[in-house]
Amino acid sequence: MIKVMNLTKNFNGFTAVDDISFNVGEGEIFAFLGPNGAGKSTTIKMLTTLLKPSSGKLMVNGFNPLTQQDDARRSFGIVFQDQSIDEELTAYENMEFHGVLYGVEKETRTERIKQLMEMVGLWSRRDDYVKYYSGGMKRRLEIARGLIHHPRILFLDEPTLGLDPQTRNNIWEHILELNADDGMTIFFTTHYMAEAEEVADRVAIIDHGQIITSGTVEEIRSSTSTSSLEDAFLQLTGRSIREENATSMDRMRLRRGVRR
Repeated sequence: MIKVMNLTKNFNGFTAVDDISFNVGEGEIFAFLGPNGAGKSTTIKMLTTLLKPSSGKLMVNGFNPLTQQDDARRSFGIVFQDQSIDEELTAYENMEFHGVLYGVEKETRTERIKQLMEMVGLWSRRDDYVKYYSGGMKRRLEIARGLIHHPRILFLDEPTLGLDPQTRNNIWEHILELNADDGMTIFFTTHYMAEAEEVADRVAIIDHGQIITSGTVEEIRSSTSTSSLEDAFLQLTGRSIREENATSMDRMRLRRGVRR
């Protein structure tokens, strides 16, 4: 479902993603892990048509995100790391607007909105403005919204960041249902190693823009002689504290360079 071949992204001399290659099979749950600034979000943005690669090839559900953007976009749903829903609209209006953007017919759209909002436990709150939602409710709404066009692939960029364990478990329960019932391919990033260890079929670890290992959790633990994915991750990427938001700082440096 996803093919990445020698993918590179440069920002004015800074290499955010450095010649990476990997495949994700249909119906697979694939965890893409790495420290802050490792290149995870940049990779997702290239896969989802938001950034153009500097070099390399991409295929998403058989479509090239560079030359077949509309077909590629219809193939996936995405939940961004940062909130992207409109807080001045109701939950239902957010769902309706997204469905119209994706060209979902009115009758089908109405049916799917009810089905998805019931699935994430928000149907009774559909007419509330999103600004009154809790963080967990907003996250559940974003996941429901990303599914309204029945995508083949769901991209999740740290979907449970900052959520309590109950909400996190609830969200994963819905995601795993979609994977089991519809064969939906799941591509996700997370800093919760236990989360990846529990749900991922395969894992790739990226650091400094390069994939340093990939395989099943068991294969990665075995190759590093560790007892947990977190221990393996720390052994492979080091224990030093990374900048909280390396990509933002890189952009600031680049802007300063442009001004000069």
